[in-house]
Amino acid sequence: MSSAPATIALVDDDRNILTSVSIALQAEGYTVRVYSDGASALKALTDNPPDLAVLDIKMPRMDGMELLLKLREKSNLPVIFLTSKDTEIDEALGLAMGADDYIGKPFSQRLLIERIRAVLRRAQNRAQAAGENAEEEEARTLTRGRLSMDTGRHRVTWDGKEVQLTVTEFLILETLAMRPGFVKSRDQLMDAAYQDDVYVDDRTIDSHIKRLRKKFRAVDSTFEAIETLYGVGYRFDEE
Repeated sequence: MSSAPATIALVDDDRNILTSVSIALQAEGYTVRVYSDGASALKALTDNPPDLAVLDIKMPRMDGMELLLKLREKSNLPVIFLTSKDTEIDEALGLAMGADDYIGKPFSQRLLIERIRAVLRRAQNRAQAAGENAEEEEARTLTRGRLSMDTGRHRVTWDGKEVQLTVTEFLILETLAMRPGFVKSRDQLMDAAYQDDVYVDDRTIDSHIKRLRKKFRAVDSTFEAIETLYGVGYRFDEE
């Protein structure tokens, strides 16, 4: 029996984008829900979460960033931001706030579909891991000093305090923690977090690293386990 099609929520005040992207996604087999502003989308995305949400940043009533902040209070729903081509600061802020990816306007529908597939695949892989046999749970727990990562349950703790991570953040941290002390280049982290042939630039990885540090420092202000080696990459220090 085939699985149900993934549900994608589109939140944008541009009716032309809602219509054209909806048609393209439905042609790919996705179920699509559309909302014209963040305020109307918030309750629906919280009460009946889709598999992924595509959010425009510039919207009336509640913009995409405010919507993402409210969603992140309750959910790790995969999110892709749509940004205007002249707002690089919005792209960086969006990733820092917990978006999984972004794409600039004007955009290719084919590129957006590829990014959606990539983010969904990462989320689905984590969900499948969570459903594996209980006998394998111990093997799926990665412990590095004060860090514990339960890859089956997508659960991370630092000194026993839980840290909520997006799928992308989890994959980046897992890649670093697998080999403490070894440097991972931005390209290697991109390959781990974006496991398909999807282009992302260096700023994307840097923004995710900043977000990871901020989340861990919220539970431990002395957190310094993710080190930057300028011009080389990042490494995890097991202390």
